[in-house]
Amino acid sequence: MLVSSDGTRTPGTAALFAEPARKGGTPPWAGDFRPANSAGNGPKNAVGKTFTLELPDGSTGKVVIQNLKRGKGGVVLALMGEDAPPF
Repeated sequence: MLVSSDGTRTPGTAALFAEPARKGGTPPWAGDFRPANSAGNGPKNAVGKTFTLELPDGSTGKVVIQNLKRGKGGVVLALMGEDAPPF
């Protein structure tokens, strides 16, 4: 679930991954978010904005939308995580 700063919730599926941390720092993480069919194309004008990504277990992480890709499978939002990964 992507939650915008105004509280709008967009259901969907996220595929996330983390990379090894550099010199004891926070591990960088990123992924893709595919809005559910009921959510249409997802949040409007989302590129460059910060959202809260809420995982099914209730954990959350801040993400910035890097870009939006449209294809045969629908819309995919590329995410870049901020702070520690929520998984």
